[in-house]
Amino acid sequence: MKNGPDFMPYKLDSIIEEAWNIGFRMSCDAGTGGLLATLAASKPGGRFLELGTGVGAGTAWMLAGMDALSHLTTVEVDEHVQAVAKDHLGSDERVTFEHAHAATWLSSHAAATDVVYDLIFVDCRPGKFLHLEKALELLAPGGLYIVDDLLPQETWPEDHQPRVDEFLARWPVDGLVATPMRWASGILVATRVN
Repeated sequence: MKNGPDFMPYKLDSIIEEAWNIGFRMSCDAGTGGLLATLAASKPGGRFLELGTGVGAGTAWMLAGMDALSHLTTVEVDEHVQAVAKDHLGSDERVTFEHAHAATWLSSHAAATDVVYDLIFVDCRPGKFLHLEKALELLAPGGLYIVDDLLPQETWPEDHQPRVDEFLARWPVDGLVATPMRWASGILVATRVN
């Protein structure tokens, strides 16, 4: 069995090429991306949130699975890397790019609105290792919470494994059913049941 899909989203090749050219090595892999596209497709007309745009690889995968009535908000603190995503995907009206620290965005968004999301993909520390509760407050009933990079990666700093161990030890979380998987870069998928 392959660890990834049989298709690649529109513009993903050029996004990855530009990521390599600027030295960005933390893009979502094809196994994670294929799963994101599939799960996004399961939420027609859905509202999606990505914490950690990076250069937009995960964004491209989610857009590939989303229908025309769905909308994705993606948040990134580094304008330089998010500019790659904007250049390649900014013409898609289904996506809004937010330049903000994810922790600040989570706090201000949760306080300012009652919007909840049908799928939240977290590819940065806030919303996963920090401020998990804030991210989960934004998850709709039946919504999916997805994180990746739970298996050792070459890009990890030396002190990162304890963060992952602590995160995994927090599960199960009340009100959610979760499955950690040794798939792609290491994924946890959870859904809100109440």
